[in-house]
Amino acid sequence: MASDDAPMLFNLFSSDPTYRADPDKRLKALREGCPVKRDAIANVVMISRYADVRATVNDRTLVKHPVHARPDSLYGQARMRPDGRPLEQDTTADSILHLDDPDHARIRGPLMQAFYKRAAKMRPATERIVGEVLDGLAGRKSFDMIADVGVPIPILVIADVLGVERGRLKEFREWSEAIILTLNPFATPEQRERVAWAGEMLDAFFMEEMAARRMAPRDDLLTDMVQLQAEGAALSDREIVINCSALLVGGNLTTTDLIGNGVKLLLEHPEQLAALKADPSLINAAVEEILRFDGPIDFTIRVAPREMELDGCPVHKGDPIWTMLRAANKDPAVFEEPDRFDIMRKHAPHVAFGGGAHICIGAPLARMEAQCAIPAIFDRFPNLRLAKQEFVWRALPGFRGLERLIVEP
Repeated sequence: MASDDAPMLFNLFSSDPTYRADPDKRLKALREGCPVKRDAIANVVMISRYADVRATVNDRTLVKHPVHARPDSLYGQARMRPDGRPLEQDTTADSILHLDDPDHARIRGPLMQAFYKRAAKMRPATERIVGEVLDGLAGRKSFDMIADVGVPIPILVIADVLGVERGRLKEFREWSEAIILTLNPFATPEQRERVAWAGEMLDAFFMEEMAARRMAPRDDLLTDMVQLQAEGAALSDREIVINCSALLVGGNLTTTDLIGNGVKLLLEHPEQLAALKADPSLINAAVEEILRFDGPIDFTIRVAPREMELDGCPVHKGDPIWTMLRAANKDPAVFEEPDRFDIMRKHAPHVAFGGGAHICIGAPLARMEAQCAIPAIFDRFPNLRLAKQEFVWRALPGFRGLERLIVEP
């Protein structure tokens, strides 16, 4: 394992426009030159080959919560108290995004049971929502594929899943867009205040709605959760609220970026777009190739709970292991011509959603939303083209998405 002061990880947490514009170039050099690298500045271990990444995310003996990470690491410092003492793993303060077993399994099990059942029935409603969003663009000479399409669709879909009434959609969307700023370590004081406000509003909303569902059940996820709770699922009201909010934070932005990145890729590869238009049944494969080629998540993290090795390189207890999903998805050992965007690719076992116990819980819904939205966009606007513009990628660590994508019908 190489160890040096080259600020590789820093580039992921900075506004370095070179890295943001073309992360694959630097990640390719990392994968080929130093596939297991200890970053001496961040005190983390970075892995970038597909086999290592796949094995690591699927290894259920590894842990997730930053409380287990060495305190002098970038990941460990993220969860320190102001006085320097580490936080304890706390189910009343953390969602399943960070929790470990037994709490992770206790909460994720019933949530996944209810959420997957809901997601499986959401296609007709999603198609309706997509149609309504696109209807609102009629007559426009240009529009922003991110703000005008990619942002509202996942928020309106998750609102439908949760059972948010039409009369409260405007404020729910406002809270949802604000709470996503939780993910931005560069947020301004004003933005952090907005996050806190949105969190309070969403907490109060979910608590109020859960109480209402106990009195008058409805056909939605919140009803499912309180009924599972009543049937014996070991879930507190606070845990349900935190994880409903996590669905907003973890799912909305990534689905926005999946749709935006997909539209951009297809417009930049007209032969692929033509193939999709000629054979709409390719949409599922197209979405998987978008996820592989330019997925919305760059990395995910595990923590070593013991002394161990990766490819013969020592990894110490408490070392955060940065699994570079984007690098793994371009590994030529697994993907033939990995830098070629090909929606007819036959063998594409990407790791865009991670894996193992912490595989993205929203993956089925995100896939379905993209499968509905992308064909509908090109059906509605058959002559869609990219406007002349500079592509600016969002400076949000770990997430890959454009700040805007201006298109002309």
